[in-house]
Amino acid sequence: MTALDDTSTGLDDLAARLRADIGDELVLTDRQQLRTYECDGLAHYKVMPAIVTLPRTTQQVAAVVRACVAAQVPYVARGSGTGLSGGALPRADGVLIVTSQMRDIKEVDPPNQRAVVEPGVINLQVTKAAAPFGYYYAPDPSSQQICSIGGNVAENSGGAHCLKYGFTTNHVLGIELVAPEGDVVRLGGKAPDPPGYDLLGAFVGSEGTLGIATEATVRLMRSPEAVNTLLAAFESTDEAGGAVSAIIGAGVIPAAIEMMDALAIEAAEAAVHCNYPQGAGAVLIVELDGPTAEVDAQFAAVETHCRDNGAFEIRVATDDAERALFWKGRKSAFAAVGRISPDYIVQDGVIPRTALPDVLRRIAELSGSSGVRVANVFHAGDGNLHPLVLFDETVPGQADDAEEVSGAILDLCIEYGGSITGEHGVGMDKAKYMSRMFSEDDLDTMQLLRCAFDPAHLSNPGKIFPTPRLCGEVPGRHKGTHPMQEAGLAEVF
Repeated sequence: MTALDDTSTGLDDLAARLRADIGDELVLTDRQQLRTYECDGLAHYKVMPAIVTLPRTTQQVAAVVRACVAAQVPYVARGSGTGLSGGALPRADGVLIVTSQMRDIKEVDPPNQRAVVEPGVINLQVTKAAAPFGYYYAPDPSSQQICSIGGNVAENSGGAHCLKYGFTTNHVLGIELVAPEGDVVRLGGKAPDPPGYDLLGAFVGSEGTLGIATEATVRLMRSPEAVNTLLAAFESTDEAGGAVSAIIGAGVIPAAIEMMDALAIEAAEAAVHCNYPQGAGAVLIVELDGPTAEVDAQFAAVETHCRDNGAFEIRVATDDAERALFWKGRKSAFAAVGRISPDYIVQDGVIPRTALPDVLRRIAELSGSSGVRVANVFHAGDGNLHPLVLFDETVPGQADDAEEVSGAILDLCIEYGGSITGEHGVGMDKAKYMSRMFSEDDLDTMQLLRCAFDPAHLSNPGKIFPTPRLCGEVPGRHKGTHPMQEAGLAEVF
């Protein structure tokens, strides 16, 4: 019997055990069914998993994890599959644990401004459940109509309103999780700031490498008294970037400031007919919320800063329908780019917002010199860029050129003192860039945390870190005793 036969037999045995543990209908091994799960929102990378499981309870998730550990088979958690960094990319020799059927909103607790939800609950459903009580859930990724809370927790998702309200980590107070060896653990709860190490903070944004969330206790925000939204059109991204700096510099913190360049506007118009001003080289969507008197005063200042920086047209939403139309173009932008390009890479980097004009100019230069088109859509208020690098995979060399431009944009972000990711995570896509931002010592320290949770490296292996790092053994380095091991704080193999 060959090694390949051994592997196939082992996976067949594992599938049989999983069917016995959680039910035949919740375990998929048919190739046509498996193909549905071969990638997440980053379709550039595809791997067909060996087995897909669809657990409906925490106990079933734990049973799957324990079975994988017993068989020494790697596993990957997946929610709605809308991630854009390959974080939920399966393993060909592993199990994909899909939590999308865990959809219960277990509790909405208005007096304490909390909700308790399962990981398959769609982001926007939390707000809909809280709205009758006068509350909402603030994190709102552009995919909020389809992305799930479990994925938001894994990637520490942000969204348009993270400028004022922060990311997922600022709104998650407690987690029930299945740890990498199958134990069910609770971190945090309804009370703010529990004592002890901030393990909850470490878990949120860990991209499935420290376990699988099976329940989240989230913070609800009081619905604002007033919401005012405007759309400002500029001839260039330089002018729009200047307006952003002026607004923030004046002490105004909008709920959101979003920017789109001409190519992104073209795509949005083709897809959803959002009717943005003709001839715009860039548009800003600025939204303010809060007490009516405060919003009115600040809104007047925002309009002034936009006009002073060259806005040739400003539209103010007169009702919810018009506000929704402004946002429709922005929130459909990623998908809309498919109207003007068969393939594209959605990148995600961060720069200081004052560097926006310089960096956007240099991205335009990169695009011009390489012949690779780049559409820019981003959270301008906190400098979170989302360049869309366009290519056609059927044309030889275009995918490689797009990858090169994509990497050069991340290098720009680092050069200007920023980051290689703001909210999409590292996953598979950006692992190779981690060493450009962090030293070997930094990466080793991060690895110690991962090893404390997952010494066997079965929980979403191969993500985040640029090289295969074993616990206590880094390629190219002498294996020795780490000070944390000597102190009894880490078991290093």
